[in-house]
Amino acid sequence: MAFELPALPYAKDALAPHMSAETLDFHHGKHHKAYVDKTNGFVDEKGLGGMKLSEIIKKAKADGDKGLFNNSAQVWNHSFFWQCLTPETTAPTGKLAELISEGFGSTDALVDKIKAESAGHFGSGWGWLVLDGGSLKVTSLHDADTPVAYEGMVPLLTIDVWEHAYYVDYRNSRPGYLDAVTSKLINWDFVAKNLDGSGIAAADQG
Repeated sequence: MAFELPALPYAKDALAPHMSAETLDFHHGKHHKAYVDKTNGFVDEKGLGGMKLSEIIKKAKADGDKGLFNNSAQVWNHSFFWQCLTPETTAPTGKLAELISEGFGSTDALVDKIKAESAGHFGSGWGWLVLDGGSLKVTSLHDADTPVAYEGMVPLLTIDVWEHAYYVDYRNSRPGYLDAVTSKLINWDFVAKNLDGSGIAAADQG
């Protein structure tokens, strides 16, 4: 069965004005869809039907198959990213709030670190909050790279810092985009749910 472009978990205009319907038309409807279509083409060509998306990502990484890895990883990264956003953000609670306090002192301090890491990431890629050995860690990965490809890197939250994620609304102001996303759109309930290690499955297919 071919991989599919997952539906957004909200209406295309639900994140406006912080992320416009036009951005989602292009980012989800064209960029994300193109990664899905290219991944399906590679899967057919290489006879990999029947494998999960996460399995294909790991196999492509191990085989050094950059074309398949870049496209399949971008399918997963984007599918995860959309779930990290919500038009009705709330504050972290429970175990997540405890881990944030232990690791960073406050949610504001964590958000500042995420923004700094993501803004300072050179070129295209993704800012990440992951669980590493029971502690929260802020990092970034280049281009299509993804926690799916690494043992022990549990994905909790990601922010797309490829220019196509923000150019329509913010032109070349990545910091402006990051300010809006982190203050208005983060789905902390989804982040908390991933503490059990289920984050990879949340965006998997197959």
